[in-house]
Amino acid sequence: MRVSNATVRRRIFISLVIGIVLYTALITRLGYVQLIEGPKLAQMADQLLNREIDFKPNRGRILDRNGNELVSNMTVPTVVAVPAQIKDPKETARQLAIILEQKEEDVYQAITKKQMSNDKIPGGKKLPIEKARKIQELNLPGIYLAGDTKRFYPNGSMAAHILGFTGIDNQGLTGLEKIYDPFLKGTEGHISFPSDAKGRVMPGGSEDYVPPVSGMDMYLTIDSAIQSFIERELDQAVVAYQPDDVLAIAMNPKTGEILGMGSRPTFQPDEYQNYPTEVYNRNLPIWKTYEPGSTFKIVTLAAALNEGVVSLEESFYDPGFITVAGKRLRCWKRQGHGQETMLEVVENSCNPGFVTMGQRLQKERLFEYIKKFGFGQKTGIDLIGEENGLLFNLSRVGPVELGTTSFGQGVSVTPIQQMAAVSAAINGGKLMKPFVAKEWRDSVTHDIVARTLPTEVRQVISAETSAKVRYALESVVAQGTGNKAYIEGYRVGGKTGTAQKVRNGRYVDGEYIVSFIGFAPADDPQIVVYFAVDNPKALAFGGLIAAPSVKSIIESSLQYMNVPKRKDGIAKEINKALGEREPIEVPNMVGQTMKDVVQTYETLPLVVSGKGTYVIQQSPAPGVKIDQGGKIRIHLGDKLTN
Repeated sequence: MRVSNATVRRRIFISLVIGIVLYTALITRLGYVQLIEGPKLAQMADQLLNREIDFKPNRGRILDRNGNELVSNMTVPTVVAVPAQIKDPKETARQLAIILEQKEEDVYQAITKKQMSNDKIPGGKKLPIEKARKIQELNLPGIYLAGDTKRFYPNGSMAAHILGFTGIDNQGLTGLEKIYDPFLKGTEGHISFPSDAKGRVMPGGSEDYVPPVSGMDMYLTIDSAIQSFIERELDQAVVAYQPDDVLAIAMNPKTGEILGMGSRPTFQPDEYQNYPTEVYNRNLPIWKTYEPGSTFKIVTLAAALNEGVVSLEESFYDPGFITVAGKRLRCWKRQGHGQETMLEVVENSCNPGFVTMGQRLQKERLFEYIKKFGFGQKTGIDLIGEENGLLFNLSRVGPVELGTTSFGQGVSVTPIQQMAAVSAAINGGKLMKPFVAKEWRDSVTHDIVARTLPTEVRQVISAETSAKVRYALESVVAQGTGNKAYIEGYRVGGKTGTAQKVRNGRYVDGEYIVSFIGFAPADDPQIVVYFAVDNPKALAFGGLIAAPSVKSIIESSLQYMNVPKRKDGIAKEINKALGEREPIEVPNMVGQTMKDVVQTYETLPLVVSGKGTYVIQQSPAPGVKIDQGGKIRIHLGDKLTN
C-alpha cells in the first residue's frame, strides 16, 4: 500500500510535536528538580552522607553578690551508643539493662535507632562512678562513655528554694534555674562531616565545626555569709521548737536586694527526686499566706502618723479592751496597760490603741495605705510561686473588720509583702521591688552583659513620717515587747507578731504563727530581717521565740558588714513585769587569785577551768554585758599569758 506524501508529512509533524512536547516536559522536569527541588534534594543527600555530633554548652554558674559559687558544674559520664558499630544488639542491651536498672526492651530500642549516635539511653545520663566503671569493664563494641555535666551545689541545701534545680538534660525546672534558663543554658555547638554507613569519616571530606557557647554567669543579691546566718537560725528553731515550718528573709530596705532567704523543711537540689513535691515547689517566704498579727501594726502606725491623726506623745487609756459595734476587742494583756502614750501603745503592742488609730483613719484611708504598701498584690520578686495574699473587700468592712485589720487580724499576707512594706515604712517611705538576680556576666571575659537596678514602686509615706516610725520601732526593742532583739552597741528597731492560725475558715486553738521583723541600724537601716515560726511547740509569743533569732542574724550580719558599735541609741529598759533582770557587766578578773575572785565575785555565774593560783584568761572580756543566766569562763594558771 502506497503512502502519500501528505500522510508522511503529517506523521513527521505529529512525531515532531510529540518530541517537542516530551523534550519540553523533560527540560521542565530537569529545571524543576534543579531549581525548585535542588536545595531539598541536596539537603537529603547531605543527611545521607553527612553526620553531625552535637556539643552541649557549659551551663552558666550562679554566684552570690561577692562572687562565691552557689551553683557550678561538674563532669560526669554518660552512655553513648553508635548503632552501626554494635555487633550483638540484643546481648548489648541485656548487659546494659542490668547495670542501668532499666527494661531490656527500652535499652534495645535506644541502641538500634538508625542514627549515627544516641546519648539518650534509658538510665544512661549522668551516671554514678560505680555504674560507669562497670560499663567500661564490659568493653562493649559501639558503647562509649562520654563526658557530660551536671549541676554541683557546693553548699548543699543552702538557699535551695531560691536556686532551684535542673533536669536530666540540664534544663531549669524550678527556682532561678527555671526563671533565667535562657541566660544560663548557653547555645549548643556541633561538628558535621561526610561519613560511610558505619559512621567512619570519608577521606577527602571537609568538617564544619561550630563551637558551643557557654551560658552566662548569674550574680545574685544574696550574700553567702548572711545566708549562712539565716540557715543556722532556721536549723536551731527546728530543733528547739519542732514547728510545722519556719522561714526567714533578710533584705536591704533601701534597694530591695534580697540578702538571704530560707525555710524549713528544705531539700538537696541534686537529690530533689527524694523529696515530696510540696517541699521543693513551695518557697514559703513568697508562697505562704497567713494573718500577720502585730507585725502588721507597723502599717497602721505609719498610715496614722502620715495622716496626722495621732502623735506619739498623746495620751491613751487602755482598760484591756475596746468596744466596737457591741463587740469587745481585747488586748493581749487582759488587765490592760492603763494610762500610756501612743509611743507606749506601740512599745506595748496594745491592740485597743491600734484599733483607735484605725478608727481615726477610717476604712477608706486605712485600706488605701494597705494597698499602697503593696498588700493584696504580688511584689513582683523574680522567684516562682509568689502569692497575692487576701484583703477584705472594702464593701464588707464594718467597724469590727476595721478594728481587727488595724492590729493584723482578718487579712492574709505573705512574708515578702511584709518585708517590702516594712522596708518602705523605715527607708524614707519608698516601696521597693524585691529582687534576687543582680547581674549577668560573660562566662569567659567576665564582662557585665546585663544588670538589674533597684526599682522604686511608689512613695507611700513621707521621709519625716518614716523617721518617726523608725524611732517608735527602736523604742519597741529598747523598752517594749521586742526587747529580746536588743543588741548592746547597735541601734535595733522591730516589731513582734503573734497570730492564731486559721484552718478551714476557723481559728485553731493552741496553734500560732509567731514572728518578728527587725532592722538595724535604726537611724540608717542597712538590713531588715523577718523570722516566722509556724506552730512552735513552746511558748507562743513572737517576742520570745522569733526575736532572739532575728537578733542573732542582725548581730552577726552587722559584725560581718563591719558596722561599728555606737552608744547613742535608746537605752534598754528592764521590764520586770516580763521577768527581765539587769544584765551583768563582766569585771576584769585577770591577774587576781582564785581566792580573791571567790570572795569578791561570789554571785557571778563562773565556770572555772585549769589549775593554778591566778586567773590568766577570761571570757567574755571585761566590760561586756551578759544576760542573767549567762556564764563567765575563767582559766587558772601560775603565769599570765598575753
